[in-house]
Amino acid sequence: MATSRRPGRLFWKFFLSQWIGMVLTLVSVVSYFHLTGRPPPPDSGDLLFGVVPLVPFTAGVLTMLLTSAGLAWYLSRPIRHLSWALRQIADGNLDARVRHRMGGRDDEIVDLAGDFDRMARQLQRLTESRQQLLHDISHELRSPLARLQVAIGLVRQDPASFAPMLDRIERESQRLDGLVEELLTWHRLEAGAAVPPASCVDVIELLQAIAEDAQFEAQLQGKKVRADLPGEFVMHAHGELLYRGYENVIRNAVKFTRPGSLVSVTARIDEASACLTCTVEDHGQGVPADMVEAIFEPFARVAGSENVQGVGLGLAIAQRAFALHGGSIRAETRQGAGLTMVMVLPASLTDVSRASAKPATAPGPW
Repeated sequence: MATSRRPGRLFWKFFLSQWIGMVLTLVSVVSYFHLTGRPPPPDSGDLLFGVVPLVPFTAGVLTMLLTSAGLAWYLSRPIRHLSWALRQIADGNLDARVRHRMGGRDDEIVDLAGDFDRMARQLQRLTESRQQLLHDISHELRSPLARLQVAIGLVRQDPASFAPMLDRIERESQRLDGLVEELLTWHRLEAGAAVPPASCVDVIELLQAIAEDAQFEAQLQGKKVRADLPGEFVMHAHGELLYRGYENVIRNAVKFTRPGSLVSVTARIDEASACLTCTVEDHGQGVPADMVEAIFEPFARVAGSENVQGVGLGLAIAQRAFALHGGSIRAETRQGAGLTMVMVLPASLTDVSRASAKPATAPGPW
């Protein structure tokens, strides 16, 4: 969060230091004539440098030298610290910080040091997250590839096992294909790459299509999806991305809810704020309180979910899809068990006529 800064602190320090030097020079000259009783030039005939009295002139020069040296040190010392920190960052030492080296001063240079530290922390966080992401991607790719190699090896050893191993190879190939597709989608959203063109979308109808598909899959697992989606919410949006975001959240809820339990999907339109709030509640094991934000990171896993099929990118994609439309998504824990996902989507900034809008149905993959 940006803090308010008083402008011109460094300017006024420089300005006052110069005036202090001038005042000290004047005071030293006046004090000399006052204390010695000598008349000012040209009546004074000794200790002159031309027409300039030597003693007060020397005192003034020394005063100006001292104040100028102090000012130069005051300004150059923090700049040297900043230069050192920049070299550290350039050399790859992202843990370099400079604000604590500034002491108790309070001016624009200190603000710059604080901005530098925030930049360094952000760079360090992004670098660490990229390294963790590469590690997670390699791990996620290695597992199905290893199973593919095992299946191929078993077929070579025992040709009679060709049929069951072929099914295994097909499943692992589909898993790899799904992982690559999710990675590409997440990368496009993360990098801000070109997205499909926006169109008029009835988000309520979009949710109804997703809920119907989820109910069809859930009943095969002894689960149920109940949808409460009244009205319509037409906006100018990227239908494919919204579909992917809502679908990932609802399918996640179906995967994690207990057998025989219910997944509730509700939507409410706030006319005052022109926002659509969609809530998805499941009755699974829930999420620890310290992970309600971490679950939106790529490949984040909650303890006990290792056996649930998925690549761990669904919520990360959903978060970026809603952010692209100015919306948000958050997770809330509930007493007992289960998790509540709350997605808020503002209306389009572009005026869309409801009468002429052509709602989008379930779009194809992006």
